[in-house]
Amino acid sequence: MKLKNLVIIAVFLAIGTVLHAFMPPILFGMKPDLMLVMIFLSLFFFADKKSFLAVGLAAAILGALTTSMPAGQIPSVIDKFTTTVVVFLAFKLIAGNRTRLPKYITGIILGFFGTAISGALFLGSMILLMNAPLSFTTLYLALVLPTAVFNTVCVAVLYPIVEKIAARSGFIHTAPKPSVR
Repeated sequence: MKLKNLVIIAVFLAIGTVLHAFMPPILFGMKPDLMLVMIFLSLFFFADKKSFLAVGLAAAILGALTTSMPAGQIPSVIDKFTTTVVVFLAFKLIAGNRTRLPKYITGIILGFFGTAISGALFLGSMILLMNAPLSFTTLYLALVLPTAVFNTVCVAVLYPIVEKIAARSGFIHTAPKPSVR
């Protein structure tokens, strides 16, 4: 992996950490996880086979350090690392040459499903580890699905911005658009 890609990933994770730390809690100390948007964008643009596990581990640690949920550190590590692996592999499989689905659309879809998976992993592991008498379904519907929608909008807005900046700066190379005659 190139050093410049590692630096960009570190900046994205730092932005995600700040967003995660300063987002106010909404329900039972839980808050929307905007760090996932930055994780997804770093995976879509700058991570490769050699680095995505490091991105997942770094995101897991940063997420655990900034969680406001009591005893939410272990569930945060579980959900961030697992989500990173699943989303990276899904993006490479779906956005690769095997399908005709554009990477932008794939990124938006995975933004929603990645957040939904992350929330399910976090809630499930928290309820199991803490033996908490909380309703998974209620929390999932009240917190995770609205966050998934919000994160999907964020990915849809930020994806073309990151793509354009990265292409202009030479960090990524996009295929030239076909000319219309």
